[in-house]
Amino acid sequence: MAAKPQKSSGEMNKRKRIPNQKSEGTDSISKKPKFTPNSSKPKFSSSDVQSKFTKKPFKSPSKEYIKPSVNKDGVDDSKKIGRLRAKELTEERKKKRKKHYSLEQDLSLLWEKMRRRNIAKEDRSKLVSEAITKMKGKISEIASSHVSSRVLQTCVKHCTQEERNAVFVELRPHFISLSSNTYAVHLVTKMLDHASKEQLGEFISSLHGHVATLLRQMVGSLVIEHVYNLGNATQKQALLVELYSPELQLFQDLVIAKDDRLEDVISKLQLSKSSVSRHMSSVLQPIMEKGILDHSIVHRALFEYLTIADKTSAADVIQQLAGPSLIRMIHTKDGSRLAMFCIKHGSAKERKKIIKGMKGHVDKIARDKFGNLVLVSIFSVVDDTKLVSKIIIRELEGNLKELLLDQGGRRPIMQLLHPNCARYFFSDDLTSLSLTIPSLKNKEESDVNEEAVEEDKNEEDDDSGPNTQLNEGGKKDSFKRRQELLVNSGLAEKLVDACCEMAESLLRSKFGKEVIYEVATGGADGILHPTLDEKLGELYEAIATIVAQPKLDDSKEEHILEHFHSSRTIKKLVLDCPAFASTLWEKALKGNCATWVKGHSSKVISAFLETSNTAINELAKAELQPFVKRGELKLSVAE
Repeated sequence: MAAKPQKSSGEMNKRKRIPNQKSEGTDSISKKPKFTPNSSKPKFSSSDVQSKFTKKPFKSPSKEYIKPSVNKDGVDDSKKIGRLRAKELTEERKKKRKKHYSLEQDLSLLWEKMRRRNIAKEDRSKLVSEAITKMKGKISEIASSHVSSRVLQTCVKHCTQEERNAVFVELRPHFISLSSNTYAVHLVTKMLDHASKEQLGEFISSLHGHVATLLRQMVGSLVIEHVYNLGNATQKQALLVELYSPELQLFQDLVIAKDDRLEDVISKLQLSKSSVSRHMSSVLQPIMEKGILDHSIVHRALFEYLTIADKTSAADVIQQLAGPSLIRMIHTKDGSRLAMFCIKHGSAKERKKIIKGMKGHVDKIARDKFGNLVLVSIFSVVDDTKLVSKIIIRELEGNLKELLLDQGGRRPIMQLLHPNCARYFFSDDLTSLSLTIPSLKNKEESDVNEEAVEEDKNEEDDDSGPNTQLNEGGKKDSFKRRQELLVNSGLAEKLVDACCEMAESLLRSKFGKEVIYEVATGGADGILHPTLDEKLGELYEAIATIVAQPKLDDSKEEHILEHFHSSRTIKKLVLDCPAFASTLWEKALKGNCATWVKGHSSKVISAFLETSNTAINELAKAELQPFVKRGELKLSVAE
C-alpha cells in the first residue's frame, strides 16, 4: 500500500490572514488576530461616507395616498365588510358543529317574546305551543343546551297539562343522564315541580339503583334532594334504603315501612350489621370528602349511619364534620342532631373548631328553627365558657332586642335562664337534646380525666396538645357553667336593661312575655340573685309605670292589664314574685282596683288574694275583700 504524500511545513503553516494585519512570519500560530495598543483603527474618508449614503437616492411616491372610504357613521366600509364576513363564517361553523343550531336560534326568539311580563296569556300560550311543536321529537337532544333548557323551563311552566305530559313522556328515558347535566338539571327540577303524583312516582322508580351515584355528584345531588323533599314518607324511605345495602338496590320487592329506622330495617330483613356499615361508609365517605353536605337526605343517612357505626367509625365521622362545614348542615332536623352529636361527643379541639366556625353566623343560627338547638346544646355541654362568651354570647348581645321577640332566637337565652323547660321547648326538641351515639355513650374514667385536662388548656387559649378521646358531655357543674355564661359574661345585665326598655312590647308579645317572666323571677335556681337585685327592682318599677297609665276609652290599643298575653303574664308574676307584686301594688294598683275588677284585668287583681305569700295577701286584702263580697271579683284557681 503506497504511503500518502505528506504536506510540506509551508503549507501547514498557512493561515487565513486578516486585512490590514502585518505578517509576522510563521512564528504565530494563533487563529485570532493580535491587537496592540499602537495598532491604528481603519479610517474612512469623507468621499467613502458620501458614496455609501448616496448610492440609492430617495424617490418620491408616484401615486398619491388615498384615504379609505368612510360611511356616514364614521366606520370604515372595508372593516365593516370584514366583520360581517367573519360573522357569517362563525355562523356557518356553528351550524356544522351544532346539530340543532338553527332550531335553537328560532327558539331563543320565541323565548324573548313569551317570557315578557306584560304579554297576554293567550299570546303566551300560542308562543309556547309553537315552541313545543318545533321541539317535538328533539327535546331530549336539545335539553342539555343552555339556551334550549331555559326555553323548555318556560314552556313547562306555562304550557297546558297535555303538553306537559308529552314533554314528560319524551324525557322519561333520559332522566338519569339529564340529571347529571349542568343545564338540564334545572329542567328536571322544573318538571318535578309540575309533575303529578303518578309522574313523581315514575321518576322515583327510574332513580332506582342510581341514588348513591347521583348523590356523589354536585349536580346530580340537587335532583335527589329535590325529589326527596317532594316525596311522601314512603317515597323518602325508598330513596334512603338504597344507601343502606347493595341488596336493597338490586331487589325492588323488599317493601319497607315508611317509619322504619335503619336498625329496624336490619332486623326485619336479617341483614348483616357490619356489611351495612361498610357499604354506607363507602357511599358516604366520598360525599363528605367532596363537601356535599347541604342536603337533608345526606343528613338523614349520616344520622342513621352513626346509630350503627362502631366507636372508631363514629369518631372518624365526627372528626370530619367538626368545623365550619357543619354550619351548612344545621338548617334541617337531622343536620342539627348531627351537630349536637359532634358537640356532645367531640373532643375539646373539635368543639373549638365548631364554635369558631360559627363566628359571624350566630344571629342567623339562633333564628333558625333547628339551628337554635345547636346553640342550646353548646350552652349545656361546652365547658370552655371563655370561648363561648367571646364568640357566641357577644354576637347574641349585638341583636338582643330582636332575638327576645323571635320564637327561635329567644331559646338559647331561655336555656340559660331555665334549662330544658318543657314550657319553652317541644318534647321533640328535648328528645333531640338528649340523643347520644350508642357506640360512644359509655366512656372510661380515664377519658373523663383527659377531657377535663384538655378543657382547661382551651380556657387558656392554648391550641397545643395531643388529640384526646371523645366524651359525651361537659364535666363542669351545670349551675356554674350557666352563671359564667349568663352573669359573669355581662349578658344578664344587658338582658335586664333590654327588658326595662322593651317591657310593654315584651309583655304583649306571644314569645317575649316568657322572657320577661323568667328575667323578672330571677331565673331557675335564682341565678340572677343577688347580683342583679338592684337592676331587677328597676324592671319592676318599669312594669308598674306601664300598668299605672290611665285607661282611655278612645284608645285604639288595649291597656296592658286588658291585653290577653300581658294580663296573664303579670298575674303569674304576682303569684311567683312577691317583690314584683309589692312594687306593682304600691306604684299602680293601690286605690285603683275598682277600674280593673272586670275583664282580663280581673285576673291580675284576684292574684293578690290567690297568692300563697301571706304578706302580699294581707297587703291587698282590705281593699279587695269588699269586691269579693259584692260578687264583682271572682277568685279562680291559679293557672
